[in-house]
Order: sequence, then C-alpha cells, then structure tokens
Amino acid sequence: MSGSSIASQAAILGDVIVALNTPLVAAVLDETRSIPVVFGLVSDPVGSGFAQSYARPGGNATGFAYGGSGLASKWLELLKEISPAIARVAVLFNPDAAPGGGAYYLHPFEAAAPSFAITSIAAPVRNPGEIVRVIAGLEGQSPSGLIVTADYFVYNQKELIITFAARHKVAAIYSWREISGGLMSYSVGEPLEPQLAAYVDRILKGAKPAELPVQEPTKFKLVINLRTAKALGLDVPPSLLARADEVIE
Repeated sequence: MSGSSIASQAAILGDVIVALNTPLVAAVLDETRSIPVVFGLVSDPVGSGFAQSYARPGGNATGFAYGGSGLASKWLELLKEISPAIARVAVLFNPDAAPGGGAYYLHPFEAAAPSFAITSIAAPVRNPGEIVRVIAGLEGQSPSGLIVTADYFVYNQKELIITFAARHKVAAIYSWREISGGLMSYSVGEPLEPQLAAYVDRILKGAKPAELPVQEPTKFKLVINLRTAKALGLDVPPSLLARADEVIE
C-alpha cells in the first residue's frame, strides 16, 4: 500500500494517522512503525499485533478497542432472551476482515452456545451472494437466529443483511447501533470521535503512543425494534425492554 493510498483511507491529523477497523490499521502499520497511529473500532489490538499489551502498547500505535471477545456470549444471551424458541444460531463474519479470521468471536460463541441449548453455526462470508445463502438457509428449519459481528465487510453489507433477515423471518442481533429495520443491537455506547481527538491532541503535545494505554469501552447500548419484533411474531419480555437504552416503536 502506498503512502498516497493510505492518505485516501485514513485521516492524517498533523503528524498523527487515525485509522478505523482492523484491516486498515494493519495496512498502515505495514507502511510505518514510526509515525504515531491512533486506531478505533479494533476488536483485538493485541492479537492483531498492533499493541504489546493494553496497558503499555509499546509501539507507535494506540487507541480504542471495540470490545472483548465476551461480547459473543452477550449477543447470544440477548438473542435467546428475545426469542426463547431459538435452537440454532449462525454467527456471520468475513474471515478476511474479522479479527483472528473470525475466531476471536466465533470460539467464545461456540463455547457459550451449549449453555443456551443452542446449536452453533459458523457462517463465514466473502460476498453478498454468500450472505443471502446463509440467511435463506436459516428459514424453515427449527427456529433460528443470527449474530452479525463487527467487521468492516459485514458492516458495509448491513442493509442487505437487514432486508434478508426480515424476508426470511430470522431474528438477528447486530454489533452496531444503527440498525434501521433490524431487530436489535448491542454495541459500544460511547461516541468514538471525542476519544480519538483527545488521544491525537495528547500525542501532538508530546505523549508517546507506546505509553498511552489502549482503552476498552465502558458503556454498551441495547437497541430493540418493536416493529420488527412484531413482524417476526416475537413478544419482547418486559424485563428486556426495561434494560433497553433505545426502543424503536
């Protein structure tokens, strides 16, 4: 990747590069291990080689993680709560974009599934056609659900996923806040931009990325779409509604 192509995809603020998502951060760090890099929306910065540890990154990059692998079991828990009859759940990810080739969320999901009486299904996808086939394949069998993980490819296909989940009557939980006609989401609840700006400011004033800890989110947001729940024939438990940060009616 050339310096000019990096500039077209990542923000360069003074002498600091800001990059969002795992593949872009990896590409930037392949180009430079000297220019400070502030990243965001990265699920596994240590496993991806961007930082030596959360407390002391040790290199030229630091920033904000998306959330730990434990999110996988939380997504599953919420999906089972909103649709108790679900017996099979697929986890959707792109192995070329997801952390650990998808294993970062897939392994905890598979470990948690038996405790919810769920049969786990790994659903790697690399193009829109594969997404459609996965979702269509969940219809008409035992009640099925879908976990839509947080990688940049899957996120960019969000409208397609939401459309086909509705068409095939699949209860789905999403890993980002803006779900449009989706059923529900559980995602980072803090705005990222002010945090990125604060780290850029500290670095421009002399702080070293190697010594600025990678920060994890402290707040998560639960969004439930009652219109979509009704279309799927789901009665949302009052206890779940009471915990929701946003309810779409």
